[in-house]
Amino acid sequence: MVKYISVIGAGTMGRGIAYTCAAAGFSVAVQDIDSTNLKKCQEYIDIQCQKAISKGVLSAEEAKKCCNNVVYTKSLKEAAEQADLVIEAVPEIMSLKIEIFKQLDEFAPPHAILATNTSTMSPTEIGAQTKRPSQCIALHFFNPVPKMKLIEVICGLETADETVEKSYTFGEAIGKECVKINEFPGFAVSRMNCVIGNEAMKMVQEGVGTVEDIDKAMKLGLNHPMGPLELADLVGLDTRLRNMEYLHQTLGEHYRPCPILTKYVKAGRLGKKTGKGFYEYRNEQQLVKK
Repeated sequence: MVKYISVIGAGTMGRGIAYTCAAAGFSVAVQDIDSTNLKKCQEYIDIQCQKAISKGVLSAEEAKKCCNNVVYTKSLKEAAEQADLVIEAVPEIMSLKIEIFKQLDEFAPPHAILATNTSTMSPTEIGAQTKRPSQCIALHFFNPVPKMKLIEVICGLETADETVEKSYTFGEAIGKECVKINEFPGFAVSRMNCVIGNEAMKMVQEGVGTVEDIDKAMKLGLNHPMGPLELADLVGLDTRLRNMEYLHQTLGEHYRPCPILTKYVKAGRLGKKTGKGFYEYRNEQQLVKK
């Protein structure tokens, strides 16, 4: 039974996962090598708790308990040594994920499930670096985690049915819907989403329409809640570029990153987190790009 959760990486996805789990009553340890990220994670969770109180989602007592459910550490060993479920949420760099999983295999209890929050990469390859591939899986959360209802559950070649069942039970406990996807690069959502976003970027580059009008067309014409360019800014253009590069490498030419994406990343225009991507942002408010 999953009671204690370790989240590795205190970035956008990690802090969202940590808050969601803590609000559902789980004990959570958040690990990051950067003290600034840990501080931002704590601030984020405090803010989310206050918002939940104002909306009537959590009582003041429940919000206090949520905050108290989370501990923060720079030590991977300290974060993992009591875990029933470890969720890795570091950048989409295979060598980094593999190195972390090797360490987690050493530090986490023998019964613990090791999950990666990757949006594109192979849980088979990652799990094969451990002595417990049957307990390795991909649990792909979506941003912003507290609001998005889906978890893609992706099985590696050796992933045991029991691991899948426990993952589904965990997903239900934090209020999410799970879908089981057979492993293939990009899985289901990222594979489709990356293609849509990449095509939208090509249309901007070709002058087919403005950023705003392309997004508006997708929202009103296909009933998407967010345009593909706005979504790319939210995800982070550096993250999107890594995803596209991986899909290009594994699935072929159709997934070659649009040149404008590469150019924006080189310029440091990474989206909402840097204040400028396809749109400009100030104080969490989107500014219309002219």
